[in-house]
Amino acid sequence: MNKIQLISGTAHLKLAQKIAKNLDVPLTPIEIKNFADGEIYVKIGKKVRGDDIYIIQSLVGPVNDNLMQMLIIIDALKRASAKRINLICPYLCYSRQDRKVTSREPITAKLVADLITKAGADRLITVDLHTEQIQGFYDIPVDHFVGYPLFAKQIKKLNYQDIVVVSPDIGGVKRANKLADLLGAPLAIIDKVRKQHNEAEVAHLVGDVKDKTAIIIDDIIDTGGSIAAAANVLKDFGAKDVVVCATHALLSKNACERLESSAASKILLLNSVPIPCEKRTPKVKVISLAPLLGKIIWRVHQERSLGDLFKWENQSKIL
Repeated sequence: MNKIQLISGTAHLKLAQKIAKNLDVPLTPIEIKNFADGEIYVKIGKKVRGDDIYIIQSLVGPVNDNLMQMLIIIDALKRASAKRINLICPYLCYSRQDRKVTSREPITAKLVADLITKAGADRLITVDLHTEQIQGFYDIPVDHFVGYPLFAKQIKKLNYQDIVVVSPDIGGVKRANKLADLLGAPLAIIDKVRKQHNEAEVAHLVGDVKDKTAIIIDDIIDTGGSIAAAANVLKDFGAKDVVVCATHALLSKNACERLESSAASKILLLNSVPIPCEKRTPKVKVISLAPLLGKIIWRVHQERSLGDLFKWENQSKIL
């Protein structure tokens, strides 16, 4: 692994340290601080000229600070003549605004794509975008990986019987269908109506969950309201057990309390964003993305194919 450097922002240092340990590549020292007025100062601690650089930064709250910090790191590396600047960004902020729903709304997913591209990044590696078409907003290569093979592997270890995979909304059907294929299970769909941001109510359930273990899979848990409501509805429809799987555990406001008091008996989360100890309730099981991201970095640096990692039907075997 010659001519490679890993640089971490402050958003998710623990994940960066685990990736560095898996690759046996130390994190490059970096100084990040704030001026009195809040402006961000960055200085790379060693020479990067001609090297392949991987910035590890998940764009979680404080979202704007972490986004700006990442852009400044990119600019510092570009001006220091790094050969290639790769972003490892497991959670990409502003992805929920990928189109105009009503008049006079922004498309912030495109705005963030323009900022990252203009700053000088050469590649983006991310996990479970809110919608896959966001890849088309970028004029640089985007490697988009998925989390459901990791969930499939964990669910098989837990040895659940009579499984049905549930999509909590129409938009997540593709993700749920692929998890169902990996588990050899049927699919059910919850049709929910979102009246305003962070609030949704269940309208209908399509499929049979009676006397089955319902596996709900979603990309983001923010305030936890809709996923908790979905778990409770599945229990009302006769599910004997409910398990929740989610890639990005933002867990804003009282999300932990909602999940803990819901009908879900187990909550499987990926560590795409930091999950503090106080939010790791007895129901929560955290699965690490570090092995997958380490393999991706190794393959990209060696200029090897990522095809095997992209093939969802092989991912549980590879990982």
